Amino acid sequence: MNLSVRPELIVTDFAGTTMREEGAVPRAYRQALIEHGIPFSEDDLATRRGASKRAVFHELAARDDPACERPDRGDRALASFESALRREYETGNVREVDGAEAALRRLRRAGCKLALSSGFDRGLVDLLVDRLGWGELFDLVLASGDVPTGRPAPYLIYRAMAELGVHDVARVAVVGDTPLDLQAGTNARAGWVIGVLSGAHAIETLGLTSHTHLLPSVAALPALFRLASESHLGP
Repeated sequence: MNLSVRPELIVTDFAGTTMREEGAVPRAYRQALIEHGIPFSEDDLATRRGASKRAVFHELAARDDPACERPDRGDRALASFESALRREYETGNVREVDGAEAALRRLRRAGCKLALSSGFDRGLVDLLVDRLGWGELFDLVLASGDVPTGRPAPYLIYRAMAELGVHDVARVAVVGDTPLDLQAGTNARAGWVIGVLSGAHAIETLGLTSHTHLLPSVAALPALFRLASESHLGP
């Protein structure tokens, strides 16, 4: 990839990529799964980071109950998970990954369209975007319910392309902190599939997943795309 060519569209993950994730998500997972008696391991949680939360709870509930004797068990656990997260995010600290907003604003001034995508439901996404003051930062904000299937399916990326009028997937950069984020970018055939080490997984994990670049965080994106100083951005 010629880095003198900038992406037309950057699709970035939310928690762990642009927003600091300080353990609230795994805590809420554990609380909800234990409350509803759904067996899980820490590996179950780690490998599903970045996925649609509804899909995770349905999958784990069905694994424990293959006869589907309690078909709404996953939905009840999901509701508990969302309630726990909402309580934490309404009252606790919500902070960006250091330098994320400044980097994204520089990319937008350079002509890149920005889409935020998340495995959270719409209510949580809107709450967090509002608390961060990012209502005007992104051209599009997508939640898990905006597509039929979450990551590693590429549909969040394709939805962003369709909504923002981007036709060439080779001009799309996908950024995330989990293997599922990177797998979605690869499945979409995105021109850039960029892992960041600011969230759920270290280089030992992300490095094993197909990618084009690994960065410390989204704060390094302007330098990657040759935006080394404000003088490069034009008016």
